[in-house]
Amino acid sequence: MRVVGDRWKLDRWKLDRRTLRRGAMTSLRLFVVGELWHSKIFTGLTNQISRFSLPVEPIQSPPRSLLPRRNYTSNGFLQVSCNGGLNQMRAAICDMVTVARLLNLTLVVPELDKKSFWADPSDFEDIFDIRHFIDSLRDEVRILRRLPKRYSKKYGYRLFEMAPVSWSDDKYYLQKVLPLFIKYKVIRFSRSDARLANNGLSLDIQRLRCRVNFQGLKFTPRIEALGSKLVRILQQRGSFVALHLRYEMDMLAFSGCTHGCTEEEAEELKKMRYAYPWWREKEIVSEQRRVQGLCPLTPEESVLVLKALGFQKDTQIYIAAGEIYGGARRLALLKESFPRIVKKEMLLDPMELQQFQNHSSQMAALDFLVSVASDTFIPTYYGNMAKVVEGHRRYVGFKKTILLNRKRLVELLDLHNNKTISWDQFAVAVKEAHGGRSMGEPTHRKVISDKPKEEDYFYANPQECIYENPL
Repeated sequence: MRVVGDRWKLDRWKLDRRTLRRGAMTSLRLFVVGELWHSKIFTGLTNQISRFSLPVEPIQSPPRSLLPRRNYTSNGFLQVSCNGGLNQMRAAICDMVTVARLLNLTLVVPELDKKSFWADPSDFEDIFDIRHFIDSLRDEVRILRRLPKRYSKKYGYRLFEMAPVSWSDDKYYLQKVLPLFIKYKVIRFSRSDARLANNGLSLDIQRLRCRVNFQGLKFTPRIEALGSKLVRILQQRGSFVALHLRYEMDMLAFSGCTHGCTEEEAEELKKMRYAYPWWREKEIVSEQRRVQGLCPLTPEESVLVLKALGFQKDTQIYIAAGEIYGGARRLALLKESFPRIVKKEMLLDPMELQQFQNHSSQMAALDFLVSVASDTFIPTYYGNMAKVVEGHRRYVGFKKTILLNRKRLVELLDLHNNKTISWDQFAVAVKEAHGGRSMGEPTHRKVISDKPKEEDYFYANPQECIYENPL
């Protein structure tokens, strides 16, 4: 493990974490005030083209003067169709703003996924503050709520659609995609997840991705207000852990993980997987995936891991998740072991949540805000929400995030359950497996140039936006 920046060495972190936190936050404040909001980024890239939120209680602040609009000749209009859940779409939006800026395009407010398993009918403005999104980025890119009518099907315009190559760098967009905009003027990206590389990009590109993520994308006032209320209630009761218990029907069906399920449940999940063409794959052997660490921990497994990590019975635990597969039966042991378990449905009046019912992304936004604000965040599966929340928690000062080593944990859980090792041996081994980086400490983002899917995800560790000397 290596630190980004010459001044910070690992041995110093271990000796004095408080100094590290102060240094990181000082750097962050300087960056936000100076570089982030008033940077003149992409100067060199523009020449190439021409040649070719801790949740807080919303307050009524006086209107600030808008940043001056960036004056540029647009090379075309970029339409974006985001795919996936809330956090997958969030990262994609950040990338697409960056691509629009890189290519001197006009961005149309992104379309959100309505066809996936969640079938959430929410539009962009139902989840994010659309006015803030447009205004806060106006000095970088022009953003329109909708495509001009002259480019609509009604007027006979035939839209060119494509899915950019995954994990592409700036050269791909400049050399392969920009000429298409010059030719067609309007292009719709049919998929937007993971279309921009994690690494190998300029500091300006990376910092714009951060600016969109941490500054441009704010939830709507009603989501922010209710999220703030949840955090306030939890904090009044003491410190709390946010447990992202990803033992939900969609995850189990998608991953093929059925450990702990009945035969009937396993068959139901299999049928569900085959009902969605983009989930379908070869026959999945659940236990093989489990021993490879590719399954979310079950609620029962989570109990043992939490106890082994030292969490006591009186620990306040917020379940940041949707409906747990198997319902109350699967949560019984967790509630027995940690009686102070709560969910948003337990803390809020039903009328307060009614407006969010059947809108999974809006409900996920509430869990996102609570997870970022929690004293400790523990995801039982390292998916999109876990990664994006981890990145936000790094950004606000390396807040404690425990990333579970599921492959190692499955080995230990099986050894303990078959009485090969004692409880004390199990607990010691679990703690040993979760030191250092897995606890949210500062770290250099892992680079695997020929295997981008196996690299550390940019939004989980946006080091360029945290450290004073990122490279």
